[in-house]
Amino acid sequence: MTLQRISALTAWPLHSVASTRLLESQALSRVEPHSLMRRAAESVARLALALAPHAQDIWVACGPGNNGGDGLLAALWLQQAGKRVHVTRWPDDKPPPADTQQALQRVQQAGLAISTEVPPSWDLAIDALLGLGARTAPAGRMGDALAALCASPAPVLCVDVPTGLDADTGVWHGPTLHPAQTRHTLSLLTLKPGLFTRAGRDVAGTVWLDTIGIKVSEHNACAWLQGPTPLPRRWHDAHKGRFGDVAVLGGDVGMSGAALLAGTAALHGGAGRVMVHLLAQSEGIASPAALMLRPVDALSLGDNTTVVAGCGGGDAIRAHLPRLLSQAARLVLDADALNAIAHDQGLLHLLQQRAQRQLHTVLTPHPLEAARLLESSTGEVQADRLASAQALATLTQSCVVLKGAGSVIACAHGLPHINPTGNARLSTAGSGDVLAGMIGARMAQGQTAWEAACGAVYAHGQRAEEGPQDSVLTADLLAC
Repeated sequence: MTLQRISALTAWPLHSVASTRLLESQALSRVEPHSLMRRAAESVARLALALAPHAQDIWVACGPGNNGGDGLLAALWLQQAGKRVHVTRWPDDKPPPADTQQALQRVQQAGLAISTEVPPSWDLAIDALLGLGARTAPAGRMGDALAALCASPAPVLCVDVPTGLDADTGVWHGPTLHPAQTRHTLSLLTLKPGLFTRAGRDVAGTVWLDTIGIKVSEHNACAWLQGPTPLPRRWHDAHKGRFGDVAVLGGDVGMSGAALLAGTAALHGGAGRVMVHLLAQSEGIASPAALMLRPVDALSLGDNTTVVAGCGGGDAIRAHLPRLLSQAARLVLDADALNAIAHDQGLLHLLQQRAQRQLHTVLTPHPLEAARLLESSTGEVQADRLASAQALATLTQSCVVLKGAGSVIACAHGLPHINPTGNARLSTAGSGDVLAGMIGARMAQGQTAWEAACGAVYAHGQRAEEGPQDSVLTADLLAC
């Protein structure tokens, strides 16, 4: 078996449902009948035994298709391992696929009972209800079983894809999960993007992969799970001029903190010098000593300068955007800068022209800001985050970071990446400003817009994973 736990330390190709179906069909034509299901079932059973070695009562919830067939054969393995196995299955109006029919016969021959009643208790549940390709949660008695499975604190191992999760988009159609429930997903043949973005991060839990003996080509991937992107090596004889300047333009009335957070993050991200140009002057502002507070009219757009614009920019940032879009060699646009562009076709046109002039640009919208730029709604953006990020990158001809659980990084050409790091500790005011500063610092040090966006998003998420997870992570700590 080729079972692997998916780690954020390595980049992984992701495959859509359609691509996975094609790979599965090609594999079935080359192997012995029923062998793929036997391999999958063995992998499920072995992982279940490894994850919960002391579990005695195991509920295997099987659906009518091949996902349920995997569960049936896994139940047989677990019974042979000495476990008390309770198998439930709800057939539908169609005859089962050939592999599942064969699995049913083997289970019946072994004398393993199949019920339509949810057991009263269990130490471990195996979700083999629907899996790949299911766009909604099941209804009727199978839906009741999913509700019972999700409401229990007992750990759950999902076969291929959690039932109720859209494997392509990460949209969750299932019930609320028990807060103490530990979840694992064994993805078979390929990794699916929905496991790593939006609700997928929560409902899939720890993700494992078994290619079940099939060689999977990266050329069929629809996206990549992002790996780390290190900063360039620093030589001993370097000086601050080699690491570039970052100029932060933002901080309208009452919002100076956003610009200072971005500047602090750029400073700790390795930029040689950081200048903060506040759009509204405030007396007595406390800032790190190494930050240089400069007036707005002192903003320089030289080749060595990377500009981070929009953090706390308010309406005042709009007047500065024509110059920035036309002249800044490297530009990170966040928050109010994005809102201004969304309401001004002239600014959008200037943004689109930057790629033709080989000027580097990164946009860092959250879903609402992305929706404004795409003239859609937050719901539409979140319904397919990969497609939305790609559409925005194509529209603006820029590198786009669509923030959120499983942030998506996209550019006009090439496959998008999903970031595997981070958690709910990033849900705090100012964390987006910190990310913008971190991206700016990497661009100042010579990374491309794409490298800087991928590397900063990954590192930003890593910081949230460090330290006690039950403590609050404020943006000022994140910036350092």
